[in-house]
Parts: sequence; structure tokens; C-alpha cells
Amino acid sequence: MAVKKTQTTRKTTTRKRKPAAKKKQTESFIVKTQKTFNDGRTRLLLAGLAFFLAFIIFLAFISYLISGEVDQSQLDLANPDVEANNLAGKMGASLAHLFIYEWFGIASFSIVLILSVIGLHLFNIKFIPLGKTINYSIVATLWLSVTLSFIFGNEYLILGGAHGYYLSSWLVSFLGTTGTAFLLFILLAAFILFTFDNSYLWLVHVFGGDEKKELVKVKTVINKQKEEDELDEEYEGPLTLGTNINLDTNELIETVDRKHLLIHDDGKVENRDDLGFEVENTVKEDRVQESEVKSDLESGLILNVEKNEDIQAEEFDEEPYDPTKELSNYKFPPIELLDDHKALDSEVTNEELLQNKNKIIETLKHYKIEITKIKATVGPTITLYEIVPAPGVRISKIKNLEDDIALSLAALGIRIIAPMPGRGTIGIEVPNRNPEIVSMRSVISSLNFQESKYDLPIVLGKTISNESFVIDLAKMPHLLVAGATGQGKSVGLNAIIASLLYKKHPAEVKFIFVDPKKVELTLYEKIEKHFLAKLPDTDDAIITDNGQVISTLNSMSKEMDNRYNLLKLASVRNIKEYNTKFINRRLNPMKGHRYLPYLILVIDEFADLIMTAGKEVEMPIARLAQLARAIGMHLIVATQRPSTNIITGTIKANFPARIAFKVASMIDSRTILDTPGANQLIGRGDMLISEGSDITRLQCAFIDTPELEKITSYISQQQAYGSAYILPEPDSDEDSGIADIDLSKKDELFEDAARMIVLHQQGSTSLIQRKLSIGYNRAGRIIDQLEAAGIVGPFEGSKARQVLMPDEYALEQFLKTI
Repeated sequence: MAVKKTQTTRKTTTRKRKPAAKKKQTESFIVKTQKTFNDGRTRLLLAGLAFFLAFIIFLAFISYLISGEVDQSQLDLANPDVEANNLAGKMGASLAHLFIYEWFGIASFSIVLILSVIGLHLFNIKFIPLGKTINYSIVATLWLSVTLSFIFGNEYLILGGAHGYYLSSWLVSFLGTTGTAFLLFILLAAFILFTFDNSYLWLVHVFGGDEKKELVKVKTVINKQKEEDELDEEYEGPLTLGTNINLDTNELIETVDRKHLLIHDDGKVENRDDLGFEVENTVKEDRVQESEVKSDLESGLILNVEKNEDIQAEEFDEEPYDPTKELSNYKFPPIELLDDHKALDSEVTNEELLQNKNKIIETLKHYKIEITKIKATVGPTITLYEIVPAPGVRISKIKNLEDDIALSLAALGIRIIAPMPGRGTIGIEVPNRNPEIVSMRSVISSLNFQESKYDLPIVLGKTISNESFVIDLAKMPHLLVAGATGQGKSVGLNAIIASLLYKKHPAEVKFIFVDPKKVELTLYEKIEKHFLAKLPDTDDAIITDNGQVISTLNSMSKEMDNRYNLLKLASVRNIKEYNTKFINRRLNPMKGHRYLPYLILVIDEFADLIMTAGKEVEMPIARLAQLARAIGMHLIVATQRPSTNIITGTIKANFPARIAFKVASMIDSRTILDTPGANQLIGRGDMLISEGSDITRLQCAFIDTPELEKITSYISQQQAYGSAYILPEPDSDEDSGIADIDLSKKDELFEDAARMIVLHQQGSTSLIQRKLSIGYNRAGRIIDQLEAAGIVGPFEGSKARQVLMPDEYALEQFLKTI
């Protein structure tokens, strides 16, 4: 009996496995079908077929409108001797007659549009949504067919087709002529409202409604529709980074098949249900439709002027002050000014992922390191492989294999993160063979940036999970950018500036540009009267002279002190509270109060300033970095020499937010970020950003010079202020104590120093120090006395002082008079 039961049990088990085997075969067939369709050659063939059909049908329709009646009178498909006048032959004549005459009239041309869009989507060109195109084309075809037949009747049956004529005749008999016309008009209005989002806001504006409230409602509906569209248009091809596709394990490789990989001591990989190789689902980032971005920017609805809704305007007699009123017609740059730099071959294939995974496992196995799980996350520039080591494996052992893994993968820039913060895994970052170019257009149009509520929003690029990385400069509050030559610093600065130009009104933010190279920031001269600030009585708003930099820094320090005095009188702690009070008219302009825009100082090459001016530049920058945050003054400093004599401890202490592009050595990386890693980047915009203790790897957004020229030209063509924002006049040397020097108490070596300087015609403190063998402080006091006496000129930065005495005879005559 026991034997029989065992046999019965085995039979039952065998019967249960048959459906599972069939299901597995079905799944395998589906996977093979998907692979065949995902093959680039298959998609290319289908795209060519779609374009071919669109072209043939277009020719057939055009020919039918010219020679349709002649063809139909003599058309005989079975007789090869009969030729059709249609350019698409007998088949084209038949199809055209069916669609145009018997069905929808000239509205049938919509099928050409549908086939063309399908072909573009097969080419992975998706600037026109496929689902919406099909839906809107069908509705438009039906409406146009009925409307044309209603207007022209059966006299011109070719316009609306037989379908349109019969349906319009039925509507006229049922509703009458007036009712049918009104119904068709209502359907047209509904179609326009649902097709074009701006039309609803325009109606609200015409009838005096609240545009902003309605905009929020419209955006909510659009976002829901967008999620549905993305599900319909999900890309099923290879791992193209530009499309942010979702990967499932069974689509990656058949050998994995939703199972996990167990690594044995002999190096074999066994499929098990509790272990495995996963590819993390990277959710496609929401992007605002370009038409919506353009509408919002042009209508000024994305204007982040702080008006503090907690304080109601009804409490005051007057309306709140509008700082943008002087340029109320200002339009933000449209998204169309930016280009999409996505490369067609920027994709990470399944084979590449599997190959890298196997090589990582094999390399670790050589050193007897076992892992229990491995997961891949595909980014624009790198792919992150997260591994879970077996119990007992030391993290430092894996960390020391950085060079060995790089050798096995034949890749440059391998970086091991051990451990991954908050994940319990070890990360291995491997560069992609074909890195993606992250365009500025893609990050500007992202929802993360468009819907950000930051005071100074900056979008830098995309993270490894393909999400736009947006930060608030007002909270950073200053930014230090460093990296070797040609690794993306200037492009990164342009991305930061472009982010603010797309988000802020000219009344809200002003830039001070320092460009020792004289070529990097000159593009922004066009927007001087909109966004730039400068010293009084200066011609150029872009500062290129190192001597003028010192005056500008002193002027900013004076502006900082003036602003703090205003905050003290207003009894507030920061610029946001102050501007809120001023907007709500709680501060009296007659007492010196004014609206305070944010001031952003951008220095493109800090190392050159330190080399030429030294402490005279470093100390004002350190003072501004320490104190200027609360009053809306922020610094962005870039340098290509991240050495300790350039980025000193004083600078680093006041710049908690730092960006590092690729550098040459680990020492340079530690100088910038206080940790290695920047020396292992792959260049071309690959960057690390440090915000306190958190370090994030990004691919910087790329914005080209022609795009910047279009943005600045667009802004400069609009109404501007009368001049640039004028900074306060900096204190002169007389204000610093030169005029108070008592020449009756001259130094004993005063006359000797004067004769030596006139003899060499060089007014230098170091010359006095060397020739007279005295200390720097005493030499400095002597040069101040010589300036007070009128023998040498004022300080001119890195240049030597001008000697005002032509020769020794004139000097001797002058010395007798003092």
C-alpha cells in the first residue's frame, strides 16, 4: 500500500508540472518575440514599411483627386491590359476610391499622418506622441467628414465621402440644419479644449477667471494623462538611456529568468529562487510638455516672486508691491531655444550588462570573495552594480580590488563605494561604452525643475537613476567648482546660469561676472541691463581686469553691510523675510528701504586671482562667504587648480557645497571634496557634488554656445531697465588711512627709500624690503609714507606703483620742502 501511494504521488506531481512547462514555453515564445521586435534591424524594417505605405497612400490620394473618375470608369483589377492613371497603380486607385469616395473624403489624409508617426516612433524619434496622434486623428477625420458633407452636400461628395454625407443627412433630418450646425460647432470647441491645454486658460482669462487656480487644475489633469501616455508608449527596445526604459529580469537574459544567481566555490553560477541578478527599474522621469512650458513662461505664471500667502493683502490699504511691474511684459526664454543633444547610439545593451556582471563575479571569485546578490542600475554615463557580499567577507578586501576589476572590465574610471550609504550593499560604478549626452533641454523641461519651489533653483544634470538633480543655491549657500582643464567646469557654470535665467525674473536676481580669461562669460554682455550688476562709472559689466576685481569685492562688502543695516531696521533675520515685508508695504521707501534682489558673484578662474592679488582677493571672498548668506549674496567660484595654496582652509570652511569634475590625482580630489573619487571620474561632464557629508555622482547637463547666444539674444530683445544694477562706490585708499599719515614722523630710511625708488623707477614694497634689508611691515609703512608725500602713486593691484618723480634732482628739490 505504501508503494502505491508513492506511485500515485509521483503521478500527481508529474501532472502538475505539465501546465508549468507549457507556461514556460509560452513565456519563452513571448520573450523570443519581444527580442525579435526589439532587434534594431526589425524595427528599421518596420519603420521603412510604415514610411513606404504612407508615401504610396499619399500618392494614391493625390492622384485620385486628379483622375479618380476616369480610373473608376475603366478600372478592372483582373485584367492586366487595363492600366490606371493613378500614380500608385490599380491598388492605389482602389484604396483611394474606398477611403475618399466611399468613406471619409479628403479627411482620409489623416492615415498618412498616422503611418508617418508610427515610422518615426520605430526610429525612436518621439517628439510627437503616438497615442494622442492616433486618437486625435480619428476624431478629426470623423468630424471633418461630416462637416464638409454638411456644408457642400452631395454636389462635392469627394470632400466628405459617402460616410459623411449619410451621417450629416441623418443629423439634419433629426436635429435640423441649425441644430446640426450648432452640434458640429460644440464638437469642434470640445476638440480644441481637450487638444490644446492653453485654450482653456485663454477662455478663463477672457471671462475674468483666476488663471493660476485653473492652471493648477489643468496641470493635475495633464500629469494623469501623461502617466497613461507613458504606459502606452513604453519603449520595448534595447536599453537606450535617452528613453529611461524599465527593465524586467526575464527581458534581460533567459538564463536568469526571474531567478537569482548562486556562486559556488568552483566558479559555477547556479539558478536559484532566492538569489539573483536584478536590474533596478528606472522610472521614466516626468517631463512637462514643451507646449505647457512655453505657455507658462510666456504668460509669466511660473514667476517665483515671494508674496507670502500667509499675509493677506486685505490687511493693508494699498495693493502689494510688485517688483516685476517695471518689466511686467517680460517673457521667460522658451524651451525651443535649447537643443536636444541625445545621441542615437547611446544605449546600454543586455549583452553589455551581462558581460560586466559575469566579469565582476569572476574577478571576485579569483580572490575567493563570494556574493549573494548583484543588481544593476543603468545611468546616463555609468552603470552601478550593487553587490551583497556573503557573511564574513571584509569590505576592505573588495575595496582593494578596484584596479583588478578595472583591468578585467577594460574600463576607465571604476569607482567602488563601500559601503553604499543606507543600502547595506557595495557599489561598483562602471562607465558605459556609449555614454549619453544629457541635454540642458531635457533637465529644464523636467517636472523636478519646473515645479520646484526653491528660491534659487539650479538643475545641474541627471543622477545615476536618470532623475534631474535640482538644488537650491540659497540654501547651499555658496558653491566651489573645481576640475582639470577641459572636463566641463565652464559648461557647468553655464548650466547654473541658464537654470536661473529660465526660472527668475530680472527683478529677482542679479549677476556679477568675473572672467579673467576674458572669453568664457562674454556671451552675457547682451543681458547687462536685465540681469547684470556693475560698479558705477564703468563701461564693461563683465569684469576681466584683476585690479577691478578687488574694487568689486570691496563694493560687495559695502553692499552687504548696507543690507544688514536695512535688515536691522526692519527687525528681520534674512532677505526672504525682508522682501516679504517690503512687498506687503510694511517698510517705508522714504527711510531707505527697497526691494533687494539676489546677488550672485560668479568667478570663472579663481587661481589666476589668487596668483596675482593673493590675500587682497581671498580675504574679501572669505568675509562674503561667512556673512553674505542671510542677505541674498551668493558666490560661485570655479578653478582648474585645486591645490592647497589656491583652495585654502579659509575658503573651504565657508564653501560647504562643492562640485568636482575629473582631476589628475587623489590629492586634488581630497583638496576639493575631502575624500578621493574625483580622480576616478571619466571626464566630459562626469562630476561629484558634495553637500556636507553626502556625495552624489551626476552627469552634468550640456549647453552649447549657440544655445546660450539664442537665450541671451531672446532676453536682450525685450524691454530692459535703464542701466545695469549699480553697486555702491567702494572705499578709496584715502578712506583707508593714507591721508591721515603724519609726514613729520617719517621713518629714518624714508629718504634712502625715496632715492632708491626714483633711481629704479619702480614703486615696490618688496624692492625696499630687499635693498634696505628690513621687514615687510616696515617697508609697507615706508611705501605708505612715500604715497602720502606724493613720491609714488596709489596701489594698483598686482602692478608696481607709479613713480611720480622723474629723476633724482627733482626728488632732492622736493625733499627740501618737506
